[in-house]
Amino acid sequence: MIFAKKAGEPIGHWFQAGRLAFIALYAITLITAFGWLTSNIRQIGPENRAVVLAFGAIDRIQNSGLLLAWPQPFEQVIIVPAADRIVDRTVQTLIRPKDVEQRGFSYMADDATAGQGYLLTGDFGVVQIGVHLFYKVTDPYAYVMQGEHIQFALDRIVERSAVIVSASRDLDTILVARPELVGSSAESAQKREQLRNDLVRTINQSLSSLQQSGANLGIRVDRVDIQPNLPVEAVDAFNAVLTASQLAKQTIAEANNKAAEIRQKANQVSDSILQEAKAKANERLAKAQTDTATIHGLATNQTALSDPGLLWRLYRQRINTILSKAGSVTTVNPEDDSRLILQGKQP
Repeated sequence: MIFAKKAGEPIGHWFQAGRLAFIALYAITLITAFGWLTSNIRQIGPENRAVVLAFGAIDRIQNSGLLLAWPQPFEQVIIVPAADRIVDRTVQTLIRPKDVEQRGFSYMADDATAGQGYLLTGDFGVVQIGVHLFYKVTDPYAYVMQGEHIQFALDRIVERSAVIVSASRDLDTILVARPELVGSSAESAQKREQLRNDLVRTINQSLSSLQQSGANLGIRVDRVDIQPNLPVEAVDAFNAVLTASQLAKQTIAEANNKAAEIRQKANQVSDSILQEAKAKANERLAKAQTDTATIHGLATNQTALSDPGLLWRLYRQRINTILSKAGSVTTVNPEDDSRLILQGKQP
């Protein structure tokens, strides 16, 4: 049975629902169409710039401000960093995997894993260098064309540059592995300061080579932060060497202090002996001069013949004193040879 709507009869609920659904669908379609038309109309911030592709080809670059572009697929908008914005990135290829690091040198899964994260120095040492890059986008077209390949290529370039820079230096010019040698090598300290600049220069040279070969990445590295470390297995060995060196320095310092103390005491004893000897020498010299003053005066007068009877006068003055100290005295006339005095025991 078919029912037809007569004139003047009220509209059914299903009809009203259908009409409302149509109106809603129509409104949604209009809103969606408007959103699609305005999808590439956006505000570009000062830290970014937009590269507009028209049907897949690079059309123009829009700096900060309001961007007016046709919706996709007519035009595609790709946001890239502004010219003065610095982008940072940590190079993952120079980081040794944690599971391999925990296993140490004894774990060798394969050749790539065994040496991953290690760099060989010019003196055949092994070092780990963590690199954090800071770069700018200099060519937005090349940057967009390379796309997701940039990060992988940049990691390989940094890894290659780190190998070159590390191989051109010894271990002590990369990090302070042996502090006992730091004070004696000012050149090593200067090379440690120059390490960052050399790494930046080597990376930019590789980027320039890619640009000349037609594989421009569109970036330039401004600076790098590096964190050199020794392998975990070598830290204990270097610490042992450092401890032994410090102990040797301490022992040498104690020996020098003791030697200085002994030397000081010896100098004091030596000075005392010298002063005492000089004092005794002066005393003996004064006594000798006093004892010989009379004889010197008599010798001078005798030589000058100023007093011919001096000797006999002195003899007569002092003979009594001399003879008084003798137990017995025997006198002999020097002109009488009838008597002879023989040496022998006393009666």
